Amino acid sequence: MGWLGLDDTDSLEQGCTTYTFHQLLEGLPSSVQVQTPRLVRLWPFAQQRTRGNAAVAVELITDDEPQLIEYLEHFWNMNISDLAGRVSKSEHDGRAQHPSDPGMVWFSSQRPDDSFYLDSVRREVSLHDVPPASYSWGGLGRIGATAAVSWREGKPTWEAIVWRSQERHGQNERRVCESTLKQIDALPSTFLSRDPRRGTSLIAPRGPCPVLFGVRARDAETAKFAGSALREAEETEESIAMRVFVTNQATDDHLGEPIQTTVLSTSVLGRGSTCIATEHGSWMAFGESGPVKLLAQWLEAGDVILGNGLFPETGVMHLEKLRLIAAVPLHERPMCLDCNVRMKSMGSGQGCRCPKCRVRTDDKWIELPRIPPYPSWVQPPLDARRHLAKPVEWNNDTN
Repeated sequence: MGWLGLDDTDSLEQGCTTYTFHQLLEGLPSSVQVQTPRLVRLWPFAQQRTRGNAAVAVELITDDEPQLIEYLEHFWNMNISDLAGRVSKSEHDGRAQHPSDPGMVWFSSQRPDDSFYLDSVRREVSLHDVPPASYSWGGLGRIGATAAVSWREGKPTWEAIVWRSQERHGQNERRVCESTLKQIDALPSTFLSRDPRRGTSLIAPRGPCPVLFGVRARDAETAKFAGSALREAEETEESIAMRVFVTNQATDDHLGEPIQTTVLSTSVLGRGSTCIATEHGSWMAFGESGPVKLLAQWLEAGDVILGNGLFPETGVMHLEKLRLIAAVPLHERPMCLDCNVRMKSMGSGQGCRCPKCRVRTDDKWIELPRIPPYPSWVQPPLDARRHLAKPVEWNNDTN
């Protein structure tokens, strides 16, 4: 028994680590028993990430480890080692591409502590941080490969990944049955299948990689059913294989505990992005974050808020979730009871006077509550969330 991990066999315009892994598993010696493969998303700000920033791993059971290692060595040399340094001319998603640097690890018995996984999903780690494997191949990909092995599942989600036929690799267009996808999206266990605002699919990559689609669910049975139904639908293009992966998607494993703080000031930047200066540093709500941005723009100095997100730079949090705890009230002059107009100050210590009937009253203010645009936690819209982000509506879920 042991654990195999693999990462970084793709580039922004080519390949797919899940597809390479599928090919590896298909060719294993018949004596090897394959357990459930896992797909693990990592630190989204990793400097040399390629495309999906996901690594894969699996537990393998065998009584002939030398035979397995011989196979892994052969597969690496024939199918993976030449992928190192691969880079295309694409500027996918507006960021520069880094060369692929594949890595593979095999842990014969005891796998690493899950602290390495948590480090890999919450901050930048280096090859120097990677626990030594029983056998290892390649370069930087060993970081993600080891993190995928060290992940303890907790409350995972599942994804059925379907790969398209070889002749369709390299093409951006995908054909997935829309009517079946609507039925899949209506299942209570599936999530992130369609964008209800735009009526568009969220299951298919936009680039030319081998993946046809990946449908996500909160249990393995639904993921398998949904993947099979979409794959077999008449209007879905031909595919070659499907596997169901257990994943850390929608777990919030990348986040720590929410931080409560007081707003010092806010400033609206380009495209509506908003910087909240707080007692705990700067909190950024970006333009595409929708409700998070709108709540951030509504805030005023003195408001108490609760937030969660990532710190790609010291002292600056990129918000993924935001909630108002307490809002400072509005202060207004009283209304004239007879004229129903607001009184005005006559000067310091001189009281207030109705501008219409001239009646006077004491110099005072009344407090009015400010009603926030959202009563509880807010999060970005579906198409702007991270793979790791747990929907706020699951917070009180016992599943």
